[in-house]
Amino acid sequence: MPNAETGTQSSPQPDPAVSILSAFDGDALAAIRNLLADADFLRDQLWIASSLMSKGMARGWKPSYERVVDETSA
Repeated sequence: MPNAETGTQSSPQPDPAVSILSAFDGDALAAIRNLLADADFLRDQLWIASSLMSKGMARGWKPSYERVVDETSA
């Protein structure tokens, strides 16, 4: 389907899960370990940023360190 803004066809978005598995040559365990390490690193970065940020700058926003799963959409 042509893109209305550019008049060109848009390419389909790649599946992130397939891309990750491809990056690890199909080794699912290595991919999961890497994703867990990335999540841990990002959680630490969020904690550091929220510790350094003033309450006024964030206007009362507080980070959530764990993802909240919406049971109604699952």
